[in-house]
Amino acid sequence: MSAIDETGLPTELRRLGLGPGEAAVYTALLRRGRMPVAELAERLGREPAEAERLTRTLVGLGLVAVLDGEADAVSPVEPTIALDQLAHARSAELRRAHVAALNAFRDFRRSVHSQPTDDLLEVVSGPQVAERVWQVEGAAESEVLRFDSPPYHTAGGPNPTEVEKLARGVVYRVVYSASAVRNTAYYADNIQPCIAAGEQARVLPTVPVKLTVFDRRLAIVSMSSVEAEANDSLLLVRPSSLLSALTGLFETAWRSAYPMHLSGQVPRALRPVQRRILELLATGVSDDDIADLLGVSRRTLSRNLEQLHRLAGSASRFQLALHAARHDWI
Repeated sequence: MSAIDETGLPTELRRLGLGPGEAAVYTALLRRGRMPVAELAERLGREPAEAERLTRTLVGLGLVAVLDGEADAVSPVEPTIALDQLAHARSAELRRAHVAALNAFRDFRRSVHSQPTDDLLEVVSGPQVAERVWQVEGAAESEVLRFDSPPYHTAGGPNPTEVEKLARGVVYRVVYSASAVRNTAYYADNIQPCIAAGEQARVLPTVPVKLTVFDRRLAIVSMSSVEAEANDSLLLVRPSSLLSALTGLFETAWRSAYPMHLSGQVPRALRPVQRRILELLATGVSDDDIADLLGVSRRTLSRNLEQLHRLAGSASRFQLALHAARHDWI
């Protein structure tokens, strides 16, 4: 199997909703063909019970078949059939989510039909936008949930308020768009310092909307770069079924996003630059982007990647990511 197939397929499977374990099992079966579950577990370095559980999930998704007369052996379903079926299943889930969101919005409309909406929705525009953003964030007490994507009301610079809130115990969970991570200045001035201060960060290719929810009591909604080049207004949403729907949208995206920060299990021998390389590898950005974000040459990046491969006993990005996932580095 080519390097592109080896590194690319698990990522594409993750985008279709498979977890890293399911993606690894299906990729292994495509490479090796039919095999007993016990052998599959051994090849992947997993416990037999875990391999059995992952295999059952893939059987339920139609990606793997149990062979007649060989209850302990499984085989991959032909990819064009299996992946089409999985894509259709995910499309159906998205349609159901769309219907649920519309129903929630209709409920919201009905709930406020007979009462003034001034207390539930507020539009802020012009020069007041940045000031209002800092004001609302400064009042957060326990939790902040955020979809982060350019353009930015606050010029995309450092966020000392978040760093201060993190030090006081406020929980920040942020899903970044890939465009935000690839912005060298924004990554250096905002993203990396906030992660270092304790922010829980994940990434998706795009985020559905620019959104920040404060203490599940107030949300700020504005346009992302997908929707507009200029960003001169925002909507404040107070407790309502619409706020509940926006919070649910964040939780759904959080579960499917890729982690950007390392756990306490990462080897202490890793240098700071190698830790940041691992963080960025998990986001799916290219080697050129990683070198730019870290301000290092491609040669320096390659040398550090070689050292990471030696430590993990890996020969490719996929194997390095698999090793990091197995050992709870990420």
